[in-house]
Amino acid sequence: MKENLKIVAVEPIGISEAREKELKERFAKYNCSFSMFHDRKEDEQTLVERIADNDIVIISNIPLKESVLSKCENVKLLAVAFTGIDHIDQNYCKERGIEIVNASGYATEAVSELAIGLMLDVLRQISFMNNSIRESGTRNNYLGTELKGKTVGIVGLGAIGKRTALLLRAFGANVLVYTRKKNNLVYTREGIKYVSIEELMKESDIISVHTPLTEETYHLINKEHLSLCKPSAIIINTARGNVIDMQALSEALNNGKIAGAGIDVYEKEPPLEENHPLLNAKNCVCVPHIAYATKESFDARIDIVAHNIESWLQK
Repeated sequence: MKENLKIVAVEPIGISEAREKELKERFAKYNCSFSMFHDRKEDEQTLVERIADNDIVIISNIPLKESVLSKCENVKLLAVAFTGIDHIDQNYCKERGIEIVNASGYATEAVSELAIGLMLDVLRQISFMNNSIRESGTRNNYLGTELKGKTVGIVGLGAIGKRTALLLRAFGANVLVYTRKKNNLVYTREGIKYVSIEELMKESDIISVHTPLTEETYHLINKEHLSLCKPSAIIINTARGNVIDMQALSEALNNGKIAGAGIDVYEKEPPLEENHPLLNAKNCVCVPHIAYATKESFDARIDIVAHNIESWLQK
């Protein structure tokens, strides 16, 4: 068992003073100290200052490059309070023996529910109707579209993709699934069919992205695939921004090649540049990466992070 190590959270990670005190007491059982910074700083100099003397680092989605990690020679474990780890230089960590553990599963419900919420928002034009009434507008003969009976294509069948598929079935939607992992094909439910990415793009009324970002999935949804969509189709992305070619998506929206989009993730964390292509795209609901951010998910997240650290200490 490992003892007498220094643990630091380089950002608040959404916990209260009571939870911070609880973590200090929890890690003290291993004779480990715990400290936490109460603001978020992403510049490399500050990150090095906060990390350098510590053995275990808790971080969410702040990028950690070799240029930072190489100056922090004490680091042995990165406890990521997030599902994805593509913001961390994994090759450097592997070379230096730095272990990475993530908080997989903490936001499954939260992300799935927001994906459904974005579908309903785009189908019923909730955000746009909200703006209309605030500008003294009316329904003006607008007719929305129902989710029931629609064919929804799920791109990626991890825990979030599976949960979203089940929620969609409860709404009465039919579900198509594209997954690169053949072991996921054992997941069978009534009304769920496995297809190629091309068939999914052609047949779906709604495409909902739930795949992680890898070299293989970078711009998986590109201009070619978007050209296969129905003009009435909408795109939802609560996974990773670069799974979709944002410029191609903007062009498809503005040219009427697809009907709408609901986007929570981008090439980088918000704020976005004023000229970001989606900010001027037609019928596009954009939110600032909020899918994972609920009170319930943040409570679950810190429990997973603490458990991951304890498991590593006990090795």
